[in-house]
Parts: sequence; structure tokens; C-alpha cells
Amino acid sequence: MKTYSAKPAEVTKKWVVIDAEGLVVGRLASIVANRLRGKHLATFTPHVDMGDNVIVINADKVQFTGRKRETRKFHWHTGHPGGIKSRTMAQILDGRHPERVLIKAVERMVPRGPLGRQQMSNLRVYAGSEHPHAGSQPEVLDVAAMNPKNKR
Repeated sequence: MKTYSAKPAEVTKKWVVIDAEGLVVGRLASIVANRLRGKHLATFTPHVDMGDNVIVINADKVQFTGRKRETRKFHWHTGHPGGIKSRTMAQILDGRHPERVLIKAVERMVPRGPLGRQQMSNLRVYAGSEHPHAGSQPEVLDVAAMNPKNKR
């Protein structure tokens, strides 16, 4: 019995839409990362992009456990002396681009490198409930019903 290894030409990608309203960020990010990589499939091959195209809506309504919304911070450096800056999760979620919280959480769960960047290009995150991918006929994935801990 030989080990099955999928070829890129054999891969069929599905479209999945997830409503993130009230879901816990870390749990949602791990489910999305597994879908993007294709680890939910029995034919998973680590070196092939065989994951689904994932659409996440209502990313501005995600939840955190504990006090992470007020205490956890994103840090970055401007490149100038003394130029370290930070923002809390609450500031980002209430700001202009609340979808970046979920994008960064998923990005840190996908491998770095060319394949990880290709898989991240299959992720679309929208702050509101509207998305322009209705023509792809995405199927709804109910993450809240998978485990009671996924929803707050």
C-alpha cells in the first residue's frame, strides 16, 4: 500500500462562509486555519494548497475570553529611536479595520513561507455581514454549533 499524495491538479476547492458574531477569536482562528490548510480532509498533503476558500463575516463582533480585549496588545516599531507603539484589541476592534484582529490570529497559525502566503490568500474577512462572493455559492459552516465553548 503506497501513501497517497495529492497533486495540485487533483484538488477541488470549496467555498465556506462563517458568521463570526459572538465567537471566541482563538477558537475561530484555529478552525479557519485548519480549513485553509486542508487538514480537515482525509487526503491532506502538507506541501499542496488543498484547503477551502474561507469567507468570514461579522469579524467586528468577535469575542475574547477573560479580559483579553482590554489587556492584550499589538506591538510594532516605527523604525525610529523610541518608536515602539501598541494598541489594545479593543482599540483595534473599535477602529477602522476590526477584521485585522482575526486575520493576524489566523496568520500566526498558518506556516510561514510561500505555501502559507498562498493559503492566506484564500481567506476573506469582512467586518460587516455583507460579502461580494455570493456567486461562488459558499456553504455555511456553523462554528458555534461545533462546541459550546466556541460561542460567548
